[in-house]
Amino acid sequence: MATFATASATRFAAAAGGAFHGLRWRCCPPAYQAAFLSARPRAVSLTPQRRFVAPSALYKADIQTKEEGLPETLDFRVFFLDGSGKKVSPWHDVPLHVGDGVFNFVVEIPKVSSAKMEVATDEPFTPIKQDTKKGKLRYYPYNINWNYGLLPQTWEDPSFANAEVEGAFGDNDPVDVVEIGERRAKIGDILKVKPLAALAMIDEGELDWKIVAISLDDPRASLVNDVDDVEKHFPGTLTAIRDWFRDYKIPDGKPANQFGLGNKAANKDYALKVITETNESWTKLMRRSVPAGDLSLV
Repeated sequence: MATFATASATRFAAAAGGAFHGLRWRCCPPAYQAAFLSARPRAVSLTPQRRFVAPSALYKADIQTKEEGLPETLDFRVFFLDGSGKKVSPWHDVPLHVGDGVFNFVVEIPKVSSAKMEVATDEPFTPIKQDTKKGKLRYYPYNINWNYGLLPQTWEDPSFANAEVEGAFGDNDPVDVVEIGERRAKIGDILKVKPLAALAMIDEGELDWKIVAISLDDPRASLVNDVDDVEKHFPGTLTAIRDWFRDYKIPDGKPANQFGLGNKAANKDYALKVITETNESWTKLMRRSVPAGDLSLV
């Protein structure tokens, strides 16, 4: 039975102490868990702001999340609804641009968790679900240490070979974001972030961009505006992100992922270039200028 996010949050909190074990609290102190579990879902707006006004991390207005099915089941979905209650797509309907170099970021996987959640790009309205492999729910071998998700209205075109990254083709997904702020977000949160760097991960021959960003409401957000600032105020973080994504498949017997661009994080300007190019690719996709394949454009 479908329940709105407010009701689901209550169920989630109750279940976390016992049966709900999918988001594994391996590195999360009890006080931190309590703070997360007591947080109320918040709404966001589909209408892009023309002008940046204040560093509020969440859009406030008419988007809500709605859960269908139970967490940690194959049927579990997190849908997004507009103010009239109609389903909308977090990939296609949430605007990319906020203004003044700020972008919307849809959280799929909260930090300090291991359930591999993702937007279902082949399902109508592209809800968030838990990824599967051979019919079984997927988990990372260890917790991810940052909020992780996607930039809406972007697409890594699988027909485009990037000459700057060893000729690798896009992975047919939205662009990924690794958000380095201190707050643990929730599945379905839409945060306003500023990009700081870009990592060009090559996963089994496919280019899978990782945009490193920070939420505007983070206490250190004003201190970081480019890749060098990340090294200064978040020392070791860029290396930790690269190494985490390089190695996470090794426990499953797969080879380590590779990275282009000299195995280093590119600067903010390069990250903005990636966002612009993949937004243009998404526009072509939505105009049916390129084949959509199994992707849902609803």
